[in-house]
Amino acid sequence: MENTEVINTGLSEKDKNAKTHAIIAYALMLLGFFTGISFLAGGIWGIVKKSDAQGTVFADHYDNITKTFFVSIVLTIIGALTAVFIIGYVVLLVAAIYTLWKMIAGLAKITSDKSFN
Repeated sequence: MENTEVINTGLSEKDKNAKTHAIIAYALMLLGFFTGISFLAGGIWGIVKKSDAQGTVFADHYDNITKTFFVSIVLTIIGALTAVFIIGYVVLLVAAIYTLWKMIAGLAKITSDKSFN
């Protein structure tokens, strides 16, 4: 006989949708390290879906996604503009490490059904 135990995660339908869309945004932004355009798609996805996640457990993940997106874009632009000087490469490295840190931390927390903060 088959044992089909139902596990109650305690998440509402709105919470589940917010979680799914945040994971999509995180995944696209991480994929952006290889494709570039996916980073923009993930950031925009997070910004667009942010209002749908208000009032859920995962709402602060969207704040993380949005903040990380804009900080990374600004740091990358500054790094690219100052790449003629050695400091530009340091700024680009900092932008990459910052982005990876925030995206991986967010994914680790959201897959454990925890808020970002």
